[in-house]
Order: sequence, then C-alpha cells, then structure tokens
Amino acid sequence: MKLVLFDVDGTLVDSQNIIVAAQRMAFAAHGLEPPSRERSLSIVGLSLAEAFTVLVGPKGPITGLVEAYKASFHTLRQDPANAEPLFPGVEGCLEWLRGHEGTRLGIATGKSRRGVAHLLDRHGWHDVFSVIQTADDAPSKPHPGMILQAMSETGVHPGDTVMVGDSSFDMGMARAAGVLPVGVSWGFQPVAALTEAGAGPIVNSYAELETVLREFLTEPSKISA
Repeated sequence: MKLVLFDVDGTLVDSQNIIVAAQRMAFAAHGLEPPSRERSLSIVGLSLAEAFTVLVGPKGPITGLVEAYKASFHTLRQDPANAEPLFPGVEGCLEWLRGHEGTRLGIATGKSRRGVAHLLDRHGWHDVFSVIQTADDAPSKPHPGMILQAMSETGVHPGDTVMVGDSSFDMGMARAAGVLPVGVSWGFQPVAALTEAGAGPIVNSYAELETVLREFLTEPSKISA
C-alpha cells in the first residue's frame, strides 16, 4: 500500500488572491499596515495562529487577526470573482492515482476542517481522499504530526509515503516524518526555499508529477529523497 499526501493551497488550488485579500482586510480591521504580497504568501501552509505570529510577532493581536481573517475569507468566497481555481492537471492526476491499485490519497493542510469541506463539496472530492489532516487535527507544519497521523490511520509506512507540496513547511514536515518530500514549482514559495528545506524531486507540472509518482508507486527506492 502506498500513500500520496497533498498540500492544498499552492499545490492543488490557486488561492493566492483570496488569501492576500483576506489578510489585508484582517490587518485593516486592526488598523495595521498589511504585509507585502510576497510576505503574505510566504507563510501560507502554516496554521493561522502561527502564520499571524510570524507576520506581526508574538505580542501582536493574533487572536483578533485570526478571527478577522476567517470572517473576511468567508465573505470574499461568496463572490465568484474570488474563485480558487485548480492548477492545470490536478483533476487528471487525481483520477489517475485513484485508478492505481494499492494507492491511497490524502490531504495535509494548514486549512481548517471547514475550509477543506468547502473544497471537497465544490469539486466533488468526498470519495477521493482516504485521509484528511488539517490545522484542527495536528500541530502546524512543519511539525510531522499530520503525516504521522495520516500514516497511522491508513497503516502505511514512511518508506511508502510521499508528501507533495509547494512550501518549505511541507518539505520540512515530510523530512521530519521520514517520507519522500516532492516539491512543486508553481506554488507560493520560490524553488530555492523548497530546495533549502530538503525537497527531493521538484516538478514543474502535474505531468511531471505523474512521472515521479509512477516511479515511486512501482519502485520507491529509485526515487531520491
């Protein structure tokens, strides 16, 4: 049995515009200068409290920013102009993996359970993922808790598990859990950050990801971690 875990924001879903907009609204609600777009996106992947701690420091209004962000995100999501499109190739890759005997799919994300539920509803993915780990279930990335719990729930060993993500937090989490970290170049952090965090293969498209996963699913020892 093999387990393929996916991050969500920046890996499956291009949510950068709504994330940046919701952050700016949250900062404005507290009379604070919002961070630059680059800095806003640099913390995507962390749980909200950890993300805002990075942005404003531990003495900042963390709880208030988290609540304002959640409210802003919910409001923005009602507007079709703030759609969160899937990256090209996502649906085909997931469909291919679903048809691969002995493979289970999972999610490991800094989003909340509510946020993931919205994603599953929107794309009809309730039967796609065998295991879902969120910010409500485990410590924030790069702590390995999400992956460790996913492996425990599915009975899959580290050597048979891969984590696909776009951030240094994903790569660090994978390394800490002892699984293969596969980076994607189309996300919210530069490739250099993924490399520095210990990424194994880094792919530039879902077609390339399928090639890497095909080899991993058949002969995992041949893929360099």
